[in-house]
Amino acid sequence: MPEGDTVHRTARRLNAVLAGREVTRFDIRVPGSANADLRGQVVHEVAAHGKHLLHRIGETTLHSHLKMEGEWHVYRAGERWRKPAFKARAIVGTRDHETVGFELAMVEVLPTRDESRVIGHLGPDPLSADWSAEAAAEAAAHIAADTRPIHVAIQDQRHVAGFGNEYASELLFLRGVHPQRPATEVDVPPLLDLGVRTIRRNVELPVRVFTGDSRRGQERWVYGRERRPCRRCGTPIRRMALGASATTERVVYWCPRCQPA
Repeated sequence: MPEGDTVHRTARRLNAVLAGREVTRFDIRVPGSANADLRGQVVHEVAAHGKHLLHRIGETTLHSHLKMEGEWHVYRAGERWRKPAFKARAIVGTRDHETVGFELAMVEVLPTRDESRVIGHLGPDPLSADWSAEAAAEAAAHIAADTRPIHVAIQDQRHVAGFGNEYASELLFLRGVHPQRPATEVDVPPLLDLGVRTIRRNVELPVRVFTGDSRRGQERWVYGRERRPCRRCGTPIRRMALGASATTERVVYWCPRCQPA
């Protein structure tokens, strides 16, 4: 599942093959931006903020969001794609490489000066260079003032950008917090600090790990482990649906003993 660490790793991979190169192929396959043509322009960088990807090319930005299914692939020029062409939503190519965005939920080409229109609502990103103690304090204050369940509040990208459903479940387990507890009743600063340290470690790893054990099936404490014994106390892990609204509900995992209501 793409979360902030996944998106930042994707940005690094794309930046490594695109930055400083001239665009030789630019093909956007979504309404609204399909006529955009940035061939001949130079890629300045590919960056991420939270779960948003930003290809900065000339004076223009290609903005994309992976959502649940999206991914960007990197190919050598002429290499066969690993996914069918009808799933491609954006293609940015240079003389040596072709990068293809498959099943992207959001794709838009816009002037770089207007980036705030698509990412200006986001909170600070723990993986960005401008993350600071002040940014952390501001984010914690916003989360702590949110009257919704903490599992919902910590995923609100307006508070802090990058944490998704998996992070919420794992961090709340580690802090012993029930996912339905109102955020106003949670000691948020240490929870956020744990999240920042975890996502900064995970962005450097090939596999997202919360337990310290990267072996397959051992990486998580509770996420995806319904009815399996808690790694700490042996109590069967539970799941439920929780979200800001009926249309944004996600599956939540927790241990009823380690995270009492």
